[in-house]
Amino acid sequence: MNKEKIKLFTDGCSLGNPGPGGYAVLIKDEKEEKILSGGEPYTTNNRMELISVIEGLSYFREPKVIIVYTDSEYVLKGATKWLFLWKKRGFKTSDGKPVKNQDLWLELEKWLSFHKVTFIKIPAHKGHPENEKVDKLAKKEAQRWKKNF
Repeated sequence: MNKEKIKLFTDGCSLGNPGPGGYAVLIKDEKEEKILSGGEPYTTNNRMELISVIEGLSYFREPKVIIVYTDSEYVLKGATKWLFLWKKRGFKTSDGKPVKNQDLWLELEKWLSFHKVTFIKIPAHKGHPENEKVDKLAKKEAQRWKKNF
């Protein structure tokens, strides 16, 4: 496994929940930065948050050491705590309801097994430069979908 540490700064949003949504990922390594972004016409904030992480992790076709910076408690707790419990319960919540976004959680799990991933929570809208950048780009993508539909 390549020991170079990759940093992913991720964010997602939706205008309405559900509504048009966007995501953005800023990938930083020791040499360069790359932006990935996109969106959907009708989605939720949580789906866009998850897709931003999945898009960032799936960008790499060889195993990497990756640090994911997220302002999403849903992504952080889901990836580090809840996913294991949901799998044990057959993707049911603690009150027996189906887990939302199971398709994305299964996709994320695949990439978490492929790479060595650490998650770091960063506060939203607190002036963190990379977080502010991906937040702005995710909103721009959501606005683009809003205009087109």
